[in-house]
Amino acid sequence: MKIAIASDHAGFDQKPAMIEYLQGLGHEVVDLGPASADRCDYPDFADKVARTVAAGEAERGVLICGTGIGMALTADKVAGIRAAVIQTPEFSHLFREHNDGNVVCISGRFTPLETNKKIVDEFLTTEFGGGRHAGRVEKIMREDDPTFSGVER
Repeated sequence: MKIAIASDHAGFDQKPAMIEYLQGLGHEVVDLGPASADRCDYPDFADKVARTVAAGEAERGVLICGTGIGMALTADKVAGIRAAVIQTPEFSHLFREHNDGNVVCISGRFTPLETNKKIVDEFLTTEFGGGRHAGRVEKIMREDDPTFSGVER
């Protein structure tokens, strides 16, 4: 699988190890930056990964920042992206199975690398469940539809 990855300065320390881990599993990894741990703005790198995944240039995205929150907010603004902050392997499994998530956002400050590896494993190996979840994902992905109230009538 082709995976786009990026971080900010707070997630930079985990990024090289995560890249090595993913490559060791046989994945092709596209590192979209940054090239150092110097202070940087996470939205710049989250946007790169989100647009790469949305364009079909990578199948999934991995973002690592201090908490994962800012990157998830940024990535989710790109059409076609379903990004979330994930803190446990179990949540990662459900994110894929129920939401067909395509960009996982993890914390480089508060979550140990070994846990983040397990989170990413679940993210990459869990299939979307489809079925009742498919209609929900369709609702999530509606863009600015004024007829959608979010409530079944």
